[in-house]
Amino acid sequence: MSMIYHAISAILLFWHSAWQRLLGDASALGTTWSWVLGIVFLVLTVRIILFPVFVRQIRSQRAMQALQPRIAELQARHRDDRETLQKEMVELYRVEKANPLMGCLPMLVQIPVFLGLLHVLRHLKPTMPEHLKTLYGWSVAQFDSASSATLFGAPIAGTFGSTGPELAQLGADTATVRIVAAVLIATMVATTYLSSRQLILRSGWAEAPQQRMVQRLMLYGIPASLLVSGLIFPIGVIIYWVTTNLFSLGQQTWMLRRYPPPTSGTTGAGARGSTPETLAERTGDEPVRPPAPKVGATPTNRRRRRAG
Repeated sequence: MSMIYHAISAILLFWHSAWQRLLGDASALGTTWSWVLGIVFLVLTVRIILFPVFVRQIRSQRAMQALQPRIAELQARHRDDRETLQKEMVELYRVEKANPLMGCLPMLVQIPVFLGLLHVLRHLKPTMPEHLKTLYGWSVAQFDSASSATLFGAPIAGTFGSTGPELAQLGADTATVRIVAAVLIATMVATTYLSSRQLILRSGWAEAPQQRMVQRLMLYGIPASLLVSGLIFPIGVIIYWVTTNLFSLGQQTWMLRRYPPPTSGTTGAGARGSTPETLAERTGDEPVRPPAPKVGATPTNRRRRRAG
């Protein structure tokens, strides 16, 4: 992890230095903009680097969606032979160049970056010994500047759950930190939910119960967990997360327009091939069947004879 800490620190210090040259060390609205913008542009740098991975992810997802009918056919054919089913599916993925694990890759790549930033920002404490301030390529001056950096009066190294004495060391009061942290946590939860909802609604709910359960976990479980874990995240980490979510919303909008989900070629309730069962499956309602005709009644769909 030391290599990740050095890489995160190098990107953060680069952007802080760039914004410091442009804006100086002066703060406005209780915010040290050179450090806040440094975190924002750290996100942009990471996301731009990972952009090809996200493109591969969406292409793999589209390939997997297109293969769903063939996968269902294999599952029905080899229902009682799991070993053969697994071999057939692996061969299908190989031939069609689809990777079911590709959907998790961007998240797996971002986790070390997030943990690295979390470690670096939690390291920023004014009471840190001098020899530890220069870890990961920092200078003492940079460390002291970052440890006193604020967002609207709240130190970026502070958390919602920081105690009074801890915040006193950072030169902040409890009320200001908790108000700023609460607003950021609410924004983090909301943007996480919107990002997941956008992707699920535009890509469609999965038909398999297990995959749908994963989608519901992404939609509701992750935002709920952030509501709790956000209490211990430094404000700088929450800035990182909110910026990531906002970037994701824009990126997903572009990707879903560039790589739209496959369609079955039918639209509307009256599309050919629609049945009460298939319509109910799409809407989640019980199938509605027309009432049975009475015995002896004349069918209503019989063509009328032409007059004359």
